[in-house]
Amino acid sequence: MRVKTNSHLQIHCLPRPCGSPSISQRFSHIRTCCRLSISPRNCSIKSLELGSVVPRHLNAHSKNSRVLLTRCVSKFSESFDPDPGQNYGKDPNEMVEQKRTSILNILKQSNSVLPHVIIASTLLALVFPPSFTWFTTRYYAPSLGFLMFAVGVNSNEKDFLEAFKRPAAILVGYIGQFVVKPILGYFFGIISVSMFGLPMPIGSGIMLVSCVSGAQLSNYATFLTDPPLAPLSIVMTSLSTATAVFVTPLLSLLLIGRRLPVDVKGMVSSILQIVVAPIAGGLLLNRFLPLLSNAIRPFLPPLSVLVTACCVGAPLAINVKSVMSPFGLMLLSLIIAFHLSAFIVGYVLTGFVFHKESNLQPLQRTISYETGMQSSLLALALANRFFQDPLVAVPPAISTVMMSLMGFSLVMIWSKKKEQRTDEK
Repeated sequence: MRVKTNSHLQIHCLPRPCGSPSISQRFSHIRTCCRLSISPRNCSIKSLELGSVVPRHLNAHSKNSRVLLTRCVSKFSESFDPDPGQNYGKDPNEMVEQKRTSILNILKQSNSVLPHVIIASTLLALVFPPSFTWFTTRYYAPSLGFLMFAVGVNSNEKDFLEAFKRPAAILVGYIGQFVVKPILGYFFGIISVSMFGLPMPIGSGIMLVSCVSGAQLSNYATFLTDPPLAPLSIVMTSLSTATAVFVTPLLSLLLIGRRLPVDVKGMVSSILQIVVAPIAGGLLLNRFLPLLSNAIRPFLPPLSVLVTACCVGAPLAINVKSVMSPFGLMLLSLIIAFHLSAFIVGYVLTGFVFHKESNLQPLQRTISYETGMQSSLLALALANRFFQDPLVAVPPAISTVMMSLMGFSLVMIWSKKKEQRTDEK
């Protein structure tokens, strides 16, 4: 007979009446007639086997002995595990694999804390600037390249081929980037000077932010919300960045009234280093070294969160004096209004153009990110290099923080809405 229990062992010693046989005497036959199979990992009883050979003098009590022994085994087990049966019958290797899977899931879901990390890095940069001042501009390109590598590892070359099959979406994203956004930038730049009485260099800085290409962080934001559309976002950002060598100087001449000499070779080299090469590396790793790709993939989200936090906190820490100046609060409100308007217009414009699309919302989110998130780091570099007044660099510095904070807050909001809809289905 085989008896299985879902619990573990606990021995209870009870006083026996005078003249009654002792526990050891009563169950002395167990040593020769039964065998316990006990798990060495958690001391759980896997099986209990009772032999067929029982001493003759105990035959009369055989049935009672078996019943009592079964009850004892059931009682023995209650104190070893507060949740009986939770680990019973599980292979130790299976339990280790479950724990490993749980840890990997935690790492993969670390992107959900990104908005909170950005808020924390913003506050830390304001309170204790030296915590981020070490992260100088020379680290920006490698950091953005790492984020693009993470996107490449989690993408497929077929996704990029599919992205080029949507020219209308690429065109709408380009219009939002270099038509809608500059108009908004000019509007808020004029308001900052005429209504808020801010210096003209501040207004020029806002306009300069609206003239640059899309931010690589928009690709990462799209990847977090709608992974299948990340290649489309990358194509739109790469196109706007490639043409920015001509469009940005032209727009700056029209809006600010000053032509910005831009190093065309330098910008093309930056595009190759920051966008093309890392994504290609991630795709090749996926294609030819899938085991290595699968091994490093769970660790990319937490590292990407740390890198993004540094990219957000560093520009703010370096320009903290200007941000904390008397006009800093007014400028902050203008920058927030500018980016919020860009996000909304990009979302609404996409809905108007593609209203017949069956699955419209993912595309709306993608183009909204593309319109609302600008390469403020590029605007900051141009302001420091080609403008003598240091105030021109203040709006790009604030824009770097607010654009990231608002964009990844939308990531959190839209991701939660997607999860709720999935649960309802």
